[in-house]
Amino acid sequence: MDDRQIVDLYWKRDETAIRETDAHYGRYLWTIAFHVLADREDSNECVNDSYYKAWNAMPPHRPTSLSRFLGHVVRSLAIDRYRHRSALKRVESEYTLSLEELAECVSGGEEPHETAELSLLARAVSDYLREQSQDTRYAFLWRYYFMDSVQTIAHRLGTSESQVKSMLYRTRAGLRDYLQKEGFSV
Repeated sequence: MDDRQIVDLYWKRDETAIRETDAHYGRYLWTIAFHVLADREDSNECVNDSYYKAWNAMPPHRPTSLSRFLGHVVRSLAIDRYRHRSALKRVESEYTLSLEELAECVSGGEEPHETAELSLLARAVSDYLREQSQDTRYAFLWRYYFMDSVQTIAHRLGTSESQVKSMLYRTRAGLRDYLQKEGFSV
């Protein structure tokens, strides 16, 4: 069954949609949640919550890419759960590590003017990544969006962990320089 057929099941309010979603995307979604949370039980709950959110979002929403839509939902749920959980204690996960790595390029804040600049920042990061090689873009997204480990990225790219670390370091350094040239304070 393809994505369009699964989305059609959601629109028909057919509970088979949940089973098909789990069969096609369950491992993918669990991996995203686990990279953020580093906890099996919380990851399972986030995946189940993502099915519930998908059920409530369709209709009226009809995603063109079901995997991207579900990935975004589970990632948001996992980050929310991580923030809630880490408010009480520090939890080491790929999410924590990837944020620490990115902190040297991009700083976050709560000020209104900083919030307004987020869309400009997102566009600048996207523009910078478009100028990079495909492997560099993939490595960057796998590390900082999907929170994959360096080891996993090295395996996917067929290269060593040290090469991936070096690639990510150069990309972060280049991104920092690019953002400074674009007028962002880093």
